[in-house]
Amino acid sequence: MQKKFPWWRSLLIFGCIGLAISFILPLLDRLILIYQSFSANPLLGGFVILLLLGLIFGLGFALWRYLQLFQAEPSTPRPIPEAPTDKIEAVQDSLEALERQVQQIQDEVMRRSLLEQTENLKQNFIRSELRVVIFGVGSAGKTSLVNAILDIASQIQDRGKVGATMGTTELGKVYPPVRFANFDLPIQFTDCPGILEARAIGSDRERSARTLATEADLIIFVVDDDLRKSEYEVLQALTQIGKRMILAFNKIDRLTAADRQMIETSLRSRVLGLIAPADVVAIAASPSPFTLDNGEIITPKPKIQPLLARILDILSYEGDELIADNVLLRSQDLTATTREAIAQQQQLQAEQVVEKFQWLVVGVVFATPLPVVDLLATAAINAQMVVEIGKVYGCEINIGRGKELANSLTRTLVSLGIVKGAVQIVTSLISITVVGLVLKAVVQSVSAAYLTRIAGKSFMEYFSRDRDWGDGGIAEVVQRQFQLNRRDEFLKTFIQDALNRVMVLYQ
Repeated sequence: MQKKFPWWRSLLIFGCIGLAISFILPLLDRLILIYQSFSANPLLGGFVILLLLGLIFGLGFALWRYLQLFQAEPSTPRPIPEAPTDKIEAVQDSLEALERQVQQIQDEVMRRSLLEQTENLKQNFIRSELRVVIFGVGSAGKTSLVNAILDIASQIQDRGKVGATMGTTELGKVYPPVRFANFDLPIQFTDCPGILEARAIGSDRERSARTLATEADLIIFVVDDDLRKSEYEVLQALTQIGKRMILAFNKIDRLTAADRQMIETSLRSRVLGLIAPADVVAIAASPSPFTLDNGEIITPKPKIQPLLARILDILSYEGDELIADNVLLRSQDLTATTREAIAQQQQLQAEQVVEKFQWLVVGVVFATPLPVVDLLATAAINAQMVVEIGKVYGCEINIGRGKELANSLTRTLVSLGIVKGAVQIVTSLISITVVGLVLKAVVQSVSAAYLTRIAGKSFMEYFSRDRDWGDGGIAEVVQRQFQLNRRDEFLKTFIQDALNRVMVLYQ
């Protein structure tokens, strides 16, 4: 903590400087005279002059050291945590931090649920397969693309069209992991439900599709024409959350070469900055059959080799990082949920502290009525309230600092006219309900409780922001809490509760 430099010491310093200047010139004249008095022995005169100069500089050095005592002490720089060197390390740090946060939650059901989700993330991080989700509108040819890709997989060459799935739900069709030649890890493909459907069930399917997309390591976004606005918005949202994507331009077999080139160029232009040009790939997942001159019907093979090559290339070089990105994204979402749960828990605990002290003040002030302007006398109680609220938010402060904060806020209440306004509000509501009691003592005790509540709520905001009053300072926070706690319905309930407690004390 920095030592304070009182203003009167500043005046003293300037005065001393002025005196020193007024003595410098006469002192120089006196030194010259002293030296001249030893003209018979110049060596002795020089020695005397040096001795006097040494005394003068010694006094100056002593004064300088004294003034240094009141200068700001150099603060010890807070150690800056080292940033993770790679994504793998970042994920590990994120999961460890998440687990520590979850342990702070007191609600057992919520804590178990979040711990289970955290454990699932850990298992997801060490899984041995990569997840690819086929995404797009219902008519873009997603299922045809999945079948075409899986037909190429070495493990299912003898199965024909792949129909068996690990599960078919509203979350989509999840196929068993398959392996490809010269690729180490198996790949699990998911055909997610079509987005942007017009039917009522479409919105549910769209939410499911988005959930699957956030869990994917790589997304294949399938379109069969130029991007519609709704498709572009979905694609943009997915890239903004950090999803790696390939844009598959399907059904090119149904277009002329000129139309295909025009649409492909438009697609690359529109997604520039979101998807690299190399990740916009033209395919024909299920080419339309055609009839030869002799009447024979020919069904061409799917033209998806460029897309499959791009998928395997990305997963080969970026697979580990894509898994890390996926886990990191989901851990961030879970961390946000955990922080919200902790914030709600802290708010509930802090409100209990405020209520305890606001009713304690009722008893203290009613027992020993105080002049309205002397409500600072309750600062000792409010100081302890500040300490306990700080503890709820993980800010350990001593009672001395608590008194400073309580006094500062109480002075703000007075300067803003909130003390006077609170007394007027309480008086107007009590004067027609209190019968047979000492009205002045009741008004003062209820007013003190009301002001304690405003102070407590203000400190809750202060500590929840990591001991920061915000841009508007303490006055804005106090004013806002006063406005929030002066609603008629709340005031009537609050004052009735306060009166009930006063009645108990009066009896």
